[in-house]
Amino acid sequence: MQTLDALGSIPSVFLSSVAPPLSIALAGYLLGRVREVDTEPLSTVTVYVLLPALVFETLVTLETGLGTAAAAVGAMVGFTAVVGTLSWAVSRARGREGTVVTGAAMAAAFPNTGNFGIPVATFAFGAAGRSTAVLFVLVQNLLLYTVGVYLLSRGESGTDRAALGRVARQPVVWALAAAGAAVALGVVPPEDGTAMDTLRLVGDASIPVFLVVLGLQVESMDLAATVRETLPTVGLKLLVAPVVAVGVAALVDIGDPTVTAAFVVLAAGPSAVIPLVLSIEFGDDGASDPTADGSAVSTADYVGTVVFLTILGSLPVVTGLVLLAELGVLG
Repeated sequence: MQTLDALGSIPSVFLSSVAPPLSIALAGYLLGRVREVDTEPLSTVTVYVLLPALVFETLVTLETGLGTAAAAVGAMVGFTAVVGTLSWAVSRARGREGTVVTGAAMAAAFPNTGNFGIPVATFAFGAAGRSTAVLFVLVQNLLLYTVGVYLLSRGESGTDRAALGRVARQPVVWALAAAGAAVALGVVPPEDGTAMDTLRLVGDASIPVFLVVLGLQVESMDLAATVRETLPTVGLKLLVAPVVAVGVAALVDIGDPTVTAAFVVLAAGPSAVIPLVLSIEFGDDGASDPTADGSAVSTADYVGTVVFLTILGSLPVVTGLVLLAELGVLG
């Protein structure tokens, strides 16, 4: 009976968690077909306005036990480091250079724990799943807007000073610091107050804008030229990353079986859209990263293709892991 109930949840998982973000990305794709839209201003607005509001509001309202949260953070950081290093090694072995190597590592190591992961985790695991997804989002944002921005900027500018300067200027970093200070000092605005309502409204806008940017990027790229080049990264994300997540969860005793299962499912999700936004904002033009047929592949095109393919390819992987969790195999 438990197996039948889990199998019966497959359509609900798709309709409630996968179809909505896909439809928003499709809207961006169709917009790009009828109008020429520059994605850089959209990514800039997201990076400097929308996402900092989301990060601050999410962090100051997070409710998770300290011990479980600390263990989960350790597992998330460990997973990201292992998968990112594997992707970097694969890219270097294939002769790739420039920021596309960093972009590929970010696409492989950072799952979409926001607009995809939060609905899936909430549906499958309830409040514990949502808290785990939100915590994963915070860990990713901290890593993406420090280490990620540094590596992309260093690849473009070639200097540590310029790269560190860009990291220091990222509003998300300041939003994380401000949220931590507000929590520590006990000066968090009331959740139902005007300030938090405004932050929530602005932050929530980041998710659909991310997906519209993805659709626009997919429409503007030559998928036929980049799909073959990105297959190793896509395979790493879809097939290797879930195994790494299971291994990390076994090594790190998170303590809560539900949080453990949610972590594994979240880690197996499609590539995050934020690396695409950062690649547009900070990546180089990919002139030194030709495809097999000699054409250039920009970092943004490479990352966008990985995001697009993993959205499609992760559905059976994530659904299978949710079913295993329902059967009590995970956690």
